[in-house]
Amino acid sequence: MATSGERARIVPTEDGHRVTPAELFFDLVFVYAITQVTALMAADPTPLRLLGAGVVLALLWWCWCCFAWLGNVVRADSGAVFGVLVAVMAVVMVVSLTVPEVYTDAAGGLPVPLVFVLCYGAVRVLHLVTYWMSAPADPVLRATLRRTALLSVAPPFVLLLAGSAFSGRTQVLLWLGAVAVDYFGIYLVGGSSGWRVASPGHFSERHGLIVIIALGESIVAIGVGVSGFTLTWPVLGAAAVGLLVVAGLWRVYFGRVSAAAEHRLEALDGDDQTRFARDVYTFLHLPLVGGVVLTALGMKKVLKQVADTGHYDLSEPLHGVVAWALPGGVGVFLAAAAAILLRTAGQRSVPLIAGGALCLCAGAVVAVVPALVALVTLAGVVAGVLALEGRPTTPSPPHR
Repeated sequence: MATSGERARIVPTEDGHRVTPAELFFDLVFVYAITQVTALMAADPTPLRLLGAGVVLALLWWCWCCFAWLGNVVRADSGAVFGVLVAVMAVVMVVSLTVPEVYTDAAGGLPVPLVFVLCYGAVRVLHLVTYWMSAPADPVLRATLRRTALLSVAPPFVLLLAGSAFSGRTQVLLWLGAVAVDYFGIYLVGGSSGWRVASPGHFSERHGLIVIIALGESIVAIGVGVSGFTLTWPVLGAAAVGLLVVAGLWRVYFGRVSAAAEHRLEALDGDDQTRFARDVYTFLHLPLVGGVVLTALGMKKVLKQVADTGHYDLSEPLHGVVAWALPGGVGVFLAAAAAILLRTAGQRSVPLIAGGALCLCAGAVVAVVPALVALVTLAGVVAGVLALEGRPTTPSPPHR
C-alpha cells in the first residue's frame, strides 16, 4: 500500500508486487476497445476488414503492453503514474470511439483515421516520457528508450500518418507495415539490457487479466447476438454451448499455460528473463487475445442467426469469412497456447497443435453445416483437446 508521500511521486515496485486497483481501473477502457474491434469486423466481415481489424487490435495491444511493462517497475497507484494512466485512459477512450469508422470515415466531423493515429502516438509518447522520468539514474534504460523511440515509435508513426490520408486497401497495408516495423523494432531492442521484469508474479497476473477481459468480450458477444430477439429454446442452447467454448479456452490458458509461463519467468533473470517476457507475453499473448476476438465474431453471428427466425432458418450455415472466424479464432488461440508451451519449456503439445490445426482448417466445413451444429461441434473439439491434454504437468527445468 503506497503511503501519502509515495502517492505524490514515482515509486519503484518490489519483487512481490501484485496488480493494483489502479491497473484494474486502467483496463476498463480496453474492455470497450476490444468490443469495438469485434464491432468493426461484424459491420463488414470481409478478408480485408478482418485484416484491418487485426491491425487495429495490434495497435491497441501495444498501447496496453506499454503500460503493463511500466506498471511492473513503478507503482501504478503513485500520484504521478496514476495521473498518466488516467490521461492515457482518456486518449484510449477517444481511440475506441474512432474504431468503427477508422476505415470508413463518414462525411462531416473530425477526420477519424487521423484522430486515431494522433491519439495512438500520444499514448506511445506518454509511455516513453514516464519511463524516462522513472529511471533518472539508469543510463542503460534511457539508452534503450532512445533506441525504442528511433526504431519502434517514430518510423511506424510516419507510416500511420501516411495511411490516414488514404482509404481501403492502401490504408490497411500502410498501417500493417507500421505494425510490422513497430514489432520488429521492439524485437531488436526488447531483449537488451535496460528493460527488466521487477515482479514476475505481477507480470503474469497482469496478462492473465487481459486474457479474461478478452474472454469476457466473447461472452458479451453472445448477449449482443440475441439482443432484441425472442427468447427460444435454440437461443438458450446456443448461448449455453457458446459459454462452454469460452470456458474451455479459459481452462486451456489458466489450467495449462499461465502457471508454466510464470514459473519459467521466475526462474530466469537478466536479459534472458526480459527476452522471455517479450516473446511469451508481449508477442504470443496477442494471438491469444486475437483468437478470442475472432471467436467472439463467429459466436455473435451464430446467435444472431439462431435468434432471428424471421430471416434465418436453423439449417442455415455461416457464410463468408465468418464461417472461418468461428473455428479459426479457436484455432489461433490453441496454436498460440502451444507456442507458449514450446517457448516455455520446449514441450510440444500434440493436442493443442492438432486441435489448432483442425480448427484453422474447419472453415470450409462450417460453411456447409447449420450454424448451431458448427458451434456444438466446436465445443466438442475444445472439450476433446482438454481431455487429451490432461491435467497440468509441472514444467521441466528451464534451459537458459
